[in-house]
Amino acid sequence: MLLVLISGFALSQAYRTVTAIFAQGLQADFGLSTASLGLFASLFALTFGAVQLFMGVGIDLYGLRRTVLVTAPLCVLGAVISAWSPNYAWLLAGQALIGLGCAPAFLACTVFIARHFTASQFALVSGISLGLGGVGMLFTGTPLAWLVERYGWRSGFALLGLLSALSWLLIAWKVHEPQGSASTAPRQSWLTAIREFGALLTMPHSWGILSLGLVTYASFLTLRGLWLGPLFMERHGWSLVASGNLALLVSVISLVMPGLFGRMDPGPLRRRQWMVGSVMATAVLYAVLGLLHATWLNVALIIIIVICSGSSVLQYANARSSFPPEATGRAMALLTMAMFLGAGLMQWLTGLFASWAQHYGFDPFAGVMLGIAGMLALGAAGFQAMPMSEQLRKNL
Repeated sequence: MLLVLISGFALSQAYRTVTAIFAQGLQADFGLSTASLGLFASLFALTFGAVQLFMGVGIDLYGLRRTVLVTAPLCVLGAVISAWSPNYAWLLAGQALIGLGCAPAFLACTVFIARHFTASQFALVSGISLGLGGVGMLFTGTPLAWLVERYGWRSGFALLGLLSALSWLLIAWKVHEPQGSASTAPRQSWLTAIREFGALLTMPHSWGILSLGLVTYASFLTLRGLWLGPLFMERHGWSLVASGNLALLVSVISLVMPGLFGRMDPGPLRRRQWMVGSVMATAVLYAVLGLLHATWLNVALIIIIVICSGSSVLQYANARSSFPPEATGRAMALLTMAMFLGAGLMQWLTGLFASWAQHYGFDPFAGVMLGIAGMLALGAAGFQAMPMSEQLRKNL
């Protein structure tokens, strides 16, 4: 069941990273500015993140299977609209529907793991699942670049829509709720469930977790899903397929690293130090990437950045350790919401940073990378400033 659920997560990974490959075609067909391209890329993450709270409540009240099966068809519809879209407005509508349709994909996997594996197994299994889900990013490297170069970006949306429909059928066929999982207690109301989500925000340590969650995955997705292709095509004169080859390499690395970081999980206290250290190191790497233009150095920096980004899996282990067991599902939903709202916000902001840099005669990619570096540093500072949870202190 977990593998089948991961198929939906893998496709959501593909959708959220297509902009790096589609960017040139979209700009040519619709005359998009860098700011408009950033808004397009961000809309998936914004809609995805905005409804995480409702996806978490839906999973708690109605189960994983029903929540995913009701929501996922929106993704197929969004892919069809995107492939057909005659203008930018329709393209945005399709992107928003795709984000809504993919919204429960990762949360369903995370909650499944939290419910079926022990706390000591959680980081490892989550890391392996993240790696398997990253197969979707492999598709948006060389394979999608080859397809788009020959048949256009619309063909990419059409193929992804078909694969999404197949994933939906697999989930309908294979996934079921465990026997005896139905509770004899009265079903909780939506209002009560949402109020309990709000209660998490009254805890100071939640804001530290959210501060880091807003920027870590966002930085990786903004690089891999939006700026990787334009950076190498415009700064270094690479072809679309050559950029796709690098995207493929980046995606392969991203498959492996979460599992490795999950296996190396040092435990609750040192885990926090690892998280802050890796984020600050990544911020420095982004700043160097923005300022130095040597091709070999840019490639090397991106590879090191992606390696460091694998440490984000530790945030889920930290979130699980920071809240009581009965709040695990809500904590996971809250962190996932922060990660994807942060990704949408960062993609949109970096589009603005690129436009501002161009307006004042600077390298737009320097503006993008320095902006990412600054946001990572702020997120790490916010996490460090907030206290550790009492639940985590008990486990030390």
